[in-house]
Amino acid sequence: MPTERPTTTAPVPLRERRRAAAAQEILDAAEQHIGEHGPAALSLRAVARSLGMTVQALYHYFPNRDALVTALIAKAYGELSDALQAAADGVRATPSTPRLVVVADAYRDWGVARPEHFQLLYGTPLRYYAAPAEGPTTQAVRRMGAIFQRELFAGFTPAQLAAADVPPLSPPYREHLTQLPLHAQGDLPPAAVALFLSAWGHVHGLVVLQVFGHTAFLGDHQAEVFRTSVRMMLDDIHRRIPAA
Repeated sequence: MPTERPTTTAPVPLRERRRAAAAQEILDAAEQHIGEHGPAALSLRAVARSLGMTVQALYHYFPNRDALVTALIAKAYGELSDALQAAADGVRATPSTPRLVVVADAYRDWGVARPEHFQLLYGTPLRYYAAPAEGPTTQAVRRMGAIFQRELFAGFTPAQLAAADVPPLSPPYREHLTQLPLHAQGDLPPAAVALFLSAWGHVHGLVVLQVFGHTAFLGDHQAEVFRTSVRMMLDDIHRRIPAA
């Protein structure tokens, strides 16, 4: 029987490697600029100047501002999702420490540690910017949402989720939820989607309040307040899902 030859991957051409390295350097410089001046002050001219290149040269790698912003947002979401996944992988769920609480805490930690980049994702939309439909930013958001969804409903069957006790959903709203693409909601029934959106709004809203300084009056207790609130929210949602 003839021995199969090992497959080899063709090396990436030098020109492509150089282009990728230059694009990454531009992204890093843009991230630093946002960290120092905030997302609203993002300037391609300033980013190019910091790298000793012209704006025209920068356009060889990112054809316009929107392309650079899209890459920055997708990269930030990717790093945030990595942090959430690492938190989930690093803890064993116990009654006193549900994995969702740990994941939510990682989300809060990331936003507090990188407020300018959190604002890029969730602050005032950049003027004239529109994310490309079904583009890299959409894919990045779905990855993050899938992590939250998995930890929120871990251990429950589809039948249990479908029977969750939620306020009556209006026919138009229920119809809208059933028509969402599978990659947007997974295979969740409408009742579970409603619970997920409520949980997401709860967690995200608390983080926004802290990142934007609205809970500073709590001082060093902000983390404890956050965890306690998320735990109560999680307990309430799980009470609404019937036992198997």
